[in-house]
Amino acid sequence: MKGKKIIVGVSGGIAAYKAAELVRIFVRAEAHTQVAMTQNATRFVAPLTFEALSGNRVIWDMFGQEETSIDHISWSQKSDLIVIAPATANFIAKMAGGIGDDFLSTLVIAATAPILVCPSMNTHMFTNPVVQENIGRLKDRGITIMEPGEGQLACQTEGPGRLPEPEDIAEQALILLSRKDLSGLKILVTAGATVEPIDPVRYITNRSTGKMGYSLAKASARRGASVILVSGPATLKPPTGVEFCGVKTAEEMRQEVFNNLPGCDIIIKAAAVSDYRPHEISPHKIKKGSDSITLELVKNPDILAQLGRMKKTSPCILVGFAAETESLLTNAKKKLQAKNLDMIVANDVSRDDAGFETDTNVAKMIFGDGHMEDCPLMTKDKLADLVLDRAKVIFENRF
Repeated sequence: MKGKKIIVGVSGGIAAYKAAELVRIFVRAEAHTQVAMTQNATRFVAPLTFEALSGNRVIWDMFGQEETSIDHISWSQKSDLIVIAPATANFIAKMAGGIGDDFLSTLVIAATAPILVCPSMNTHMFTNPVVQENIGRLKDRGITIMEPGEGQLACQTEGPGRLPEPEDIAEQALILLSRKDLSGLKILVTAGATVEPIDPVRYITNRSTGKMGYSLAKASARRGASVILVSGPATLKPPTGVEFCGVKTAEEMRQEVFNNLPGCDIIIKAAAVSDYRPHEISPHKIKKGSDSITLELVKNPDILAQLGRMKKTSPCILVGFAAETESLLTNAKKKLQAKNLDMIVANDVSRDDAGFETDTNVAKMIFGDGHMEDCPLMTKDKLADLVLDRAKVIFENRF
């Protein structure tokens, strides 16, 4: 979002206070953020709040403020994105009917930038056929409409109508602002740890949180790909715009990967799949008894190796990850060759600033032709885009 010009339009609903957090997120992402309000919105949040958060002048009156006579034209046509949050039933009706009777509504009519509308209202208002018809008209014009959240509303009713969370609105905004260079590609990403049960209360797993895989899925969707995310148990929210398949064991992950394999252009295996599983699973909790017990383990299926062997019949770009604590390059190169990968991303998980449970990573990308690229310390989101950039080049050269 850095350097992008975003207008946040705030209409007069109780959820207007959430727009303050949305503005803060955009500013933190280094977007040039301006706020336009309806007069009713100023009854819920003072313009001064948005001026302090955005660092820019807020306009809410078409004629009562200085330098606003043609600002509705200049603002709308110099912006990269317009986000209406919250969008009340009244404001949605104005947009659908082409009514421009205040600064924000005329700004929208003059807009040449993409528009993201985030409805927020009483459940019965939202489900009213007239409101739904108006929303449909906006969709037909190419305007992006976010589905409202569900739950208890300020009016104490239950159902759809809550303003989407600011983080989700910001993610949808980023999708609209991102380049769509992966459009038309089907990308499958695996993420997180798998778990192998010992008994009904215990299992074997590892420290993977899924952050790297989720970043890859999120970046792929932003850039226009059709994305399938197969994930082991994680506390992360599935990214917007991806098909999510939740699994637990390595065998379940294998089944989902091969169920979704047809038509895949790029497969990125970022999951930390358990190498072994207990030979037998106790149907009951194992009680504490002797000083030691022996647990017999058997090998799990090697999903990545199976995919590598199938590349002749199911051609795709295959990207692996290698989490190592020693002999990083040696082990990663062996994995690259043994599993017939096009590239592998190797990282030293013994570092405090890389690998598991961190938001950053330090990696080395090794390619099938033998060359290598060092990736300095960066966020996992940035590394995800870099991995996708390199996989895209391989795909274009191959196919």
